[in-house]
Amino acid sequence: MAPAISSTATQQVPAELSGRFPITDVTPSVLGGRRPAAAVIGESVPIRATCFREGHDALGVEVIATRPDGSVASRTTMTATGSGMDDWTARIRPDALGLWTFTITAWGDPWATWHHRAEIKIPAGLDVDLELEEGARLIDTIGERCGEPAVQKAMARAARTMRDTSQSDALRMAVIEDPVIAATIHANPIRLHPSESGPWPLLVQRRRALVGSWYEFFPRSEGATLDPPRSGTFASAARRLPAIAAMGMDVVYLPPIHPIGHINRKGPNNTLTPAPGDPGSPWAIGSAAGGHEAVHPDLGTLADFDAFLATVHELGMEIALDLALQAAPDHPWVTSHPQWFTTRADGSIAYAENPPKKYQDIYPLNFDNDPEGLYQEVERIVRFWVDRGVRIFRVDNPHTKPLWVWERLIAAINGTHPDVLFLAEAFTRPAMMRALAEVGFQQSYTYFTWRTDKQGLQDYGRELAGPASAYMRPNFFTTTPDILHASLQHGGPAMFAIRATLAATMSPTYGTYSGYELFEHEALHEGSEEYLNTEKFQYRPRDWETASSSGATLTAYLTQLNFWRREHGALQDLRSLHFHHTDNEQVIAYSKRDEQDLILVVCTLDSVNSQSTTVSWDLDAVGLGDSFAVRDLVTGNAWDWGQQTYVELHPWEHVAHIVHVQR
Repeated sequence: MAPAISSTATQQVPAELSGRFPITDVTPSVLGGRRPAAAVIGESVPIRATCFREGHDALGVEVIATRPDGSVASRTTMTATGSGMDDWTARIRPDALGLWTFTITAWGDPWATWHHRAEIKIPAGLDVDLELEEGARLIDTIGERCGEPAVQKAMARAARTMRDTSQSDALRMAVIEDPVIAATIHANPIRLHPSESGPWPLLVQRRRALVGSWYEFFPRSEGATLDPPRSGTFASAARRLPAIAAMGMDVVYLPPIHPIGHINRKGPNNTLTPAPGDPGSPWAIGSAAGGHEAVHPDLGTLADFDAFLATVHELGMEIALDLALQAAPDHPWVTSHPQWFTTRADGSIAYAENPPKKYQDIYPLNFDNDPEGLYQEVERIVRFWVDRGVRIFRVDNPHTKPLWVWERLIAAINGTHPDVLFLAEAFTRPAMMRALAEVGFQQSYTYFTWRTDKQGLQDYGRELAGPASAYMRPNFFTTTPDILHASLQHGGPAMFAIRATLAATMSPTYGTYSGYELFEHEALHEGSEEYLNTEKFQYRPRDWETASSSGATLTAYLTQLNFWRREHGALQDLRSLHFHHTDNEQVIAYSKRDEQDLILVVCTLDSVNSQSTTVSWDLDAVGLGDSFAVRDLVTGNAWDWGQQTYVELHPWEHVAHIVHVQR
C-alpha cells in the first residue's frame, strides 16, 4: 500500500515548484547551486531553464545578472526555444572578476496572452469589440507607467483608436505596431504574480581559465649535452622561449624544477640502474639541496628562475609551474615530518605504486596523520611561488589527495590572488574528475588523447560543451611525457596535424609537449604509450635549427592554428561546439560560434588515405540560410556552401577545412 501523505508534505516541495509559476532545470548550475558554475570574463554564458504554467496564457521570463558588488549588470529577456518542452534561453556576458549571481523571473504576461488571442480572433471577426477593449485597457495600464508625457499621450491615442468602432478592425489593431507603442509595451511589461529562481552563483575568472595554448618543455633538456651528460639551465632554456612565443603559445608549462632525489633514482627508460650523471625523474622531488621551495642547482638559482620568468612575461606568455605533492626518499620532509607519509608493517615508508607501475623514487603524502600541519606546509609552498610571480599551477595527480585539500587550498589562494589558476592533471574516473572541478580547479586534463574515432570524439565533445561546461574547463593535450597514443606512433606526420587540429579547434584550451612539432613517435615497445628514451628520466636535447631549416616540422601549422584561435572568438568558445552529420565515419564536422563569428570545421580522421563526404549542416543550429559564403583559413579559398556540402580531404595536402562564414 502506498504511504500516506502527511499534512506537512507541502513543506518539502522544492522552492522551484512553490512559486506561482514553476522554474526548474536551471543551468548552468553545480550541485544544485551549492557550488558556483564556471565562467570567464567576456564569455557568452547560455542561461537555460524550464518555465511553465497552467492553461494556455503566456509567460514572460527574464534573467537578471548581478555583479559581485551587487549592481545589476543586465536584464535579458529569455526566449522560448520552440521545442515544445517549455525551455527558455538567454545569454549573459560577465565583464568583471568575482562571484556573480543570476536570477530568473517568470510572470504572467497579459499583453502577450491578449495579443496571441487577438491575432486569431479579430481577423476571424470573433468578439472584436470585446477583444479590442481588453487590449485598450492593457494599453491604458502601460501608458500610466510611462514617465514621458509625449509617450503617455501616444499611448492614450492608441487606446482611443482601439475603442473607436467607426474605424476598421484592421486599423484599430494596427496601432499597436507603431514603433513608439511597440517599444513602450516592450519596455514596460505588465508582470502578474512574478516568481523567482535564484540567485544562482556564477564564479567569473580571468580569461586564461578558459582560453589558452600551452607548451610543455623540460628546461634541463634545452642546452643539455649527452656526452658528457650535462643539464641545461634556466639561462639556456630561455633561449628557446622566443621560438615558443613565435608559435603563438600562451602558457609555458615546466615539469618540476626542484632538486631531484638520489635514493632509488631511476635510470633511462625507468630502469633501476642509473649511471653516474643520469638526472633522474623531476617528479622525485627533494634532496639535501632542498625541497619544493628550492630549484635544482643544475638549473641555476632562484634569481635565475626569476630572470627566466621575466623573459616569459616580456614575450607575452605565462608560466605554469608543476605542483607535485610528493617526495623523494631524501626529501627534507622524510626526516623532519615522517608522519606525513605512510609507514608499512616492516617500518619502511611506502613508495608510490599504480600496479604494475612502481615508483620507488617517490613517496606519496598521507594527509590523514597530520592534516593541518601538512596542509599548512602545502599552502606555504604555493604562496612562496605565487609571491615570485607564478600565476598558474599544473597539479600532478590531484586525485590521489583528499578533495578537502584542494577545496581549501584553491579558496585560500584565490581569496588573496583571484588571478591564480589551477589545472588538475587527473586521468582518472569520471566522478573524481568532476569532483575536482566542482571543488575549485579552473581547468582539467581530459580523455581527449584516447578519443580518436568519430563517435568517441562527438560523444565526448557534447559532454564537455554541454552539462560538464558548468563546472569543467577542458585542456586538450595532444601528448604528454607519459602519453604517446598509438595513433601517433603509427599515423605519420598527418596524424600529428589531425590531432592538433582537433585539439586546437574543439577546445578553447589545448596543449602540446615539446617534440610534438618534430613528429616524435617512437614508443618504448609495441603496445606501450611510453616514449622510447623518455625525457622523464634523461636529457633530450633537440636540434631545433636543423629541423627548422629542413622544414620537417609542424611548427608552421601550429603557428597558424594559434593565430586563428586568437583572431576568432568562436574558437575561444566552449559551449557552442555543435557536431554536424557526415556520411563517412572517417570525417568529422563541427561548428563553433560567438555572436556573429562562426567557424565550421571538416577534418579527416585518416592520416593515410583520401576521404570524401557530404556534410549535412544543421542550419538552424548555426543560424544560416540555404546558401552561405565561406573562406577557408587553411587554403585561403572561398566557396559558396549549402546545407549539403561535398568535401574531399587528402591528408598529404591538408587534413581539414577550417572555414570562416562570411557575414
